[in-house]
This record gives sequence, C-alpha cells and structure tokens, in this order.
Amino acid sequence: MSDRTAKDVIGLDRDDLAALLAKIGEKPFRVKQLWHWLYHQGATDFSLMTSLGKNLRQSLQGGFIAGRPEIARDQQSVDGTRKWLLGFDDGNEAETVYIPDMDEEGGALCVSTQVGCTLTCRFCHTGTQLLVRNLEPHEILGQFMAARDALGEWPTPTDATRKISNVVVMGMGEPLFNYDALKKALLILMDNEGLAMSRRRITVSTSGVVPMIPKLGEETGVNLAISLHAVTDDLRDRIMPINKKYPLAQLMNACRNYPGLSNARRITFEYLMLKGLNDSLADAKELLRLVKDIPAKFNLIPFNPWPGAPFETPSLDSVKRFSDYLFEQGYSAPIRRPRGQDILAACGQLRSESVRERQSLAKARREAGILEEPHAPASSD
Repeated sequence: MSDRTAKDVIGLDRDDLAALLAKIGEKPFRVKQLWHWLYHQGATDFSLMTSLGKNLRQSLQGGFIAGRPEIARDQQSVDGTRKWLLGFDDGNEAETVYIPDMDEEGGALCVSTQVGCTLTCRFCHTGTQLLVRNLEPHEILGQFMAARDALGEWPTPTDATRKISNVVVMGMGEPLFNYDALKKALLILMDNEGLAMSRRRITVSTSGVVPMIPKLGEETGVNLAISLHAVTDDLRDRIMPINKKYPLAQLMNACRNYPGLSNARRITFEYLMLKGLNDSLADAKELLRLVKDIPAKFNLIPFNPWPGAPFETPSLDSVKRFSDYLFEQGYSAPIRRPRGQDILAACGQLRSESVRERQSLAKARREAGILEEPHAPASSD
C-alpha cells in the first residue's frame, strides 16, 4: 500500500506532469523524460530515473510516488488464467484478470472501472455487490501496470512479444458510468511513447449507457462491445434494469452511429446464454433482425454459474445450434470457452472477495451477539 501523504504520479497525463514539474521549478522538457520512466520503463523508484537531474529525483522522492495497487490475492487457474485482487489506498478492492490466449502468443487483461457495480444485472455475480465507488484514473491504469509487474513485462515490449496483447474493459462496474476517469486512463494507455497499447487492441464493454456511446467513439476510438443478452425489451428489462432507461431501439441506434464503424471494425455483441430464456433458434433469428445494418460479430457465452445464481447453463447442443445458425448467416459467432471458473474469474463472476469475507464476518459477529462499532458510510461517486 502506498504512502497516503504522497501524491501518486501514475494517472497523470502530460499536461498534469508539466504543471507538477512547473510547481517545483523544473523545465517542460523533463515531462518527456519522466513519462518515459513511468510509462515505458515501469519504474517506481525515482532515485533510479538516471536521466533526471539529482535535485529533481530528490524532490520527487520526497513528496511523490509512482504507485501500484497492492496485490491482496494472486490466484492462478488450471487453464492459465490469473486473477488478482487489488487493494487501493482507502481499503477498497477490485479484481483484474489476465486470460492468456490458448492458440497464439499474448493474452487479454480484463480491467475493472468501479468497486462493485450499480447495475444489478440478475445474471452477474458482480451485480450482487452494490457500488462502493468509481475508480480513479491511476487505479484503472494501476491494474494494467500491476499486471505488467507480475508478468515481468517492462520495459514496454513490441506487439509481437507482448504477454498483454489486448485490454478489455469488462471487469467490475459499468465503464461508461465512470467515463471521465476511463477516458483519461485510456488516452495514457494508448500513448505511443509510454504503455503504447493500440486503440484497435482495446475494447470497452457497456451494458447500454446510450448517451455516452458516441463520446467513447469520438474521444478514444477504441472498440465497442455491447452486453446485450436479450433480444426483446421484456426479457432485457427483467435481467438488465438499465434497459428500462435505454431500451433496445435506442441502444441499436447508438450502435449504428458509432464513430469509425465498418466491416473491418465491427461491434461485438456479447450474448450470455441462459437456459430456456434466450437460447432458441427463434432468439437467434430475432438477434439478427435486431442488429440489421450494424457491422457486427458475436460472442456467445454459456452462463457461468456462481453460488446462488438464479439461472442455468444451456445444453451444449442448444448453444451449438444457435452458433451454427449465426455462422450460416455470415456472422462470426464463436462460443466463448469459460476460463478461470475454478477461481471465479470467468465472465460475470468477478466480485471483491474481501467484501464477501467482511459480510460473512459481520454476520457471524451479529449471530454471536457482538455489536459492530459505528462507522461512516462509504462514499460513492
């Protein structure tokens, strides 16, 4: 855990760093040098940033940190998936998952944008944990940088050798409800002189925050994924309450107008398959009607069960029939293989372990007649 009295320079963009350096009497050209050490070399010790002057190194060492979230838990699945429970300075935690590619070099890092989630989608384990707060830019970036630390991937490698070849913003929380912090983190992530992740290798997933979708495309240019999961408003209202505010017609219109959309740059529609609810051939046909005129591809995700879940996983035969039909109509529709299920790292399973543990402890204390000490409620943005 970092020193709370020191200012964290991770999450600062070039303008922020220029302002910081100006306050301590340093010239603007130092920004490029500091940027290189922070975001290309991954350095956390200012004293080792040898291209900076000695006085500057001492000033930075005295009042600033290049921080990382604390790794509270590091779990590895039998299939190579790795999940980190990361702790932040205020004691809150979020989960980040690295999914190595089974067929090629590299892998995807699944990043969280909130502690908990406000959406309460009925199929999602994260949604059973209420929103605590939004993550700050340095906490979003810190997940990526902590993963690079753990994977030994500094300095920034070339695309051909990267272990983290893709970033998917599909972890805990709804990214577009934390748009400003997300945008700042993404722009730093894509800077070619630092972390150098191509915008074409970054995908942001939303449950359908319609007003923010065009802004995401215009201001970041990253790939868009839609957590769709239903082809009628009736079912989507039931399993995804956000649909009551932004129904399917509005969502599909926003998708049709996503900036930069083309056959070479399609929207991914994530479709969680729930037994008896959305897994029939009639649903597949309606799905294609829904995305008419949208350059689209699909990720079919058989439901990943979690303790107390109200849904069941459909049969492999029904999932395959659904997939085959979409392929026959000319769409890419692979069945996503569950990864990291043994460590609850699969899609829809992320949830802060520490929250569960604290809740269990609190329940045990209440049952034992031990009164909790009063405390201030957690703030949320």
